[in-house]
Amino acid sequence: MSCATRLAVLLLSACLAGCGFHLQGVSHLPAAFATTALVAADRYTEFNRALADALRVSGSTVVAAGEAATATVEVIADENGQRVLSVSASNTPTEYEVFYTVRYRVLVGTREALAPQVLTLSRDYSFDATAVLPKEHEQDMIRAALAREIAALVMRRLTALPP
Repeated sequence: MSCATRLAVLLLSACLAGCGFHLQGVSHLPAAFATTALVAADRYTEFNRALADALRVSGSTVVAAGEAATATVEVIADENGQRVLSVSASNTPTEYEVFYTVRYRVLVGTREALAPQVLTLSRDYSFDATAVLPKEHEQDMIRAALAREIAALVMRRLTALPP
């Protein structure tokens, strides 16, 4: 590398470090989440899978309901769907909104660490009746992304809990 390139890389690194930028790493959960029970009516939803994966990546051992756990994340409601946002002159949908809503609470031992919380995210997408299969795939991808985003929000709230 030339001297100018090295200087530019050094200057860029100093600017990024000075503004507080750092790569997002693994969330560090409080010690109470060493073994976490994930309780939900449906264990196979996109949100449930995303939250279980995020807990495992953060070092927690995820167990099923009824097993010995130091903390419990109880998913009270896990709902998703879509709404029509706009229609064409011929009364066919042209735009949809995909939404994902999760209601949950957190117990550490028998103490309620987080009272029931509701998180809702939504995204809209345009619809083309001539491309139904690709649009259905797009809707599925949006729904999965919303589930992962909500799981990340839950993880941020868990990491912010006092030890």
